[in-house]
Parts: sequence; C-alpha cells; structure tokens
Amino acid sequence: MAHSYTPGLTVTEQTLVRRRRMLSLPGIVLVTAGETVRANQAVARAELPGKVYPLNLANQLGVAPDEIHEYMIKKAGDPIQKDEILAENKPLVKWFKTEVRSPITGVVESVSTVTGQVLLRDPPRVLELLGYVDGTIVEVIPQQGVVVETDCSLVQGIFGIGGETRGEIVIAVSSPDEALTPHHLTADMKGKIVVGGSFASSDALSRAKEVGVAGVVIGGIHDKDLRALLGY
Repeated sequence: MAHSYTPGLTVTEQTLVRRRRMLSLPGIVLVTAGETVRANQAVARAELPGKVYPLNLANQLGVAPDEIHEYMIKKAGDPIQKDEILAENKPLVKWFKTEVRSPITGVVESVSTVTGQVLLRDPPRVLELLGYVDGTIVEVIPQQGVVVETDCSLVQGIFGIGGETRGEIVIAVSSPDEALTPHHLTADMKGKIVVGGSFASSDALSRAKEVGVAGVVIGGIHDKDLRALLGY
C-alpha cells in the first residue's frame, strides 16, 4: 500500500478557531454578532425553489392556447392540492366534460396563453445552516452567513468522507503510531469523534459503525477497505 506524508497538519489540545458558515444561495441570517450559538443551532436559513411540473392544458382540454383562461379554476399564484381540479371544460353534454387535476400539492407558477402550458411548482424546501461548532458569532454576512469563533481542541485531516458531523473529541489510542483496532472502540464512544492512530482496519471501521461513533480521524486506511466503505 502506498503512503503519503503531509506535513503541517495541526493536532493541538487548545486553539482559537474561526469558521465561516455560508449559505449556497441568498437567505436569512438568524443570529446576531456577539451571540453564543450551539453546533446544532440554525444560524441561517434559505428556501430552495421546488420542482416545476409543466402541464399542456390546452392539449388536455382540446382548446386553443389563448382560450385556456376561460377554463381555469385556479389562476397564477394560487395554492393547489394534489388531485384538486385545476381546469375544466363546460360542454353541453356532461359526458364529454374534461377535468384536469393537479398532480402535486404546490402553487400555480404561471399560465401561458401562447403555449397553452401551465407550470406548477412544488413547495420550497427549507435549507438550514447549522453553527457547526459551539462558539460566538464574530461576524454576520447579510443574507449569506456568519463567522463562528470557538476555543477548542483541533485535529486536522487531509481529506474527509461523508458529510458534516459533530461530537466530542476522544482519543482512542495511546500513541500516534498505534493502529486503531476494534477493542479500542467502546460503547461510551457513541456520538463522539474518535481520534485513532496510524491506521484503521476494516474490522475497526465495522466496529465504529456498530458503536455509532459520529466520526473517526485516523492516519491511514487501506484502499480496498475505503472502496468497501464507500460501496464502489
């Protein structure tokens, strides 16, 4: 197995850290400068637009595009429930009546008398940005995010697998050159960030999943174990 050595990574018991927490699109900042926040506290929020569903209403009703407003039960901007009537015709013979029902719960985005299409949109999905660390807000970037400052222990890594997580840091080995093995991982490490030593075997990773640790920081992993962990 090939090894790479990356100097300059920090492992320290106490340091002052600042982390920028930024939304991926404009939104609302929920905290103010000087406020104390928790790692699992929402500090900013944005709304991701819902999926759009086009309906060729003119075609379904068998009318010209510039006539569809005459058949609309709902108009642009109206909320609508799944299976609620969106539009209908009014034939002289009721057996020929056609009703167009909404395939989603959402809102009528637009009605086009040029194409005869109606666009429906799913409700927006709320995106909450968490503080990531316990600390103090030292800067607010309007509509974008914040900078959180915290006094903490810090163990840096060169790359990570998986999304963001959080938890108390615990040291599982007695020296940096000691490999992390299953017996190092105990039930009281559930929900914690476990710092191992030089290497972790597949058995150690399986044990970490079994215990339910929040994360593992280690010096190395075999490429075949990494592929097995990722599933490809």
